[in-house]
Amino acid sequence: MKNPDRFRLSFTHPGSGGAGVLTDEVVVERTESLGPGGHPVYTDPTGILRAEITPAGEVRMLASGAYQSPLNPSAEPIP
Repeated sequence: MKNPDRFRLSFTHPGSGGAGVLTDEVVVERTESLGPGGHPVYTDPTGILRAEITPAGEVRMLASGAYQSPLNPSAEPIP
């Protein structure tokens, strides 16, 4: 099964001041690189956000710099 070329990643986090739960969405595109699990690496236009995504939609966030501890988002393929 071929991985899609683009995904929408959705990150949820608590809002400040009792604003409830907030969701941030970022579109990432497939690169030529493979992650530690052997699956394609996807990146946002800045190259800062990097994620390895399996054909089953499992996401492993990859640190692109020091002191990062990214949370795993949900992934939705974009046709």
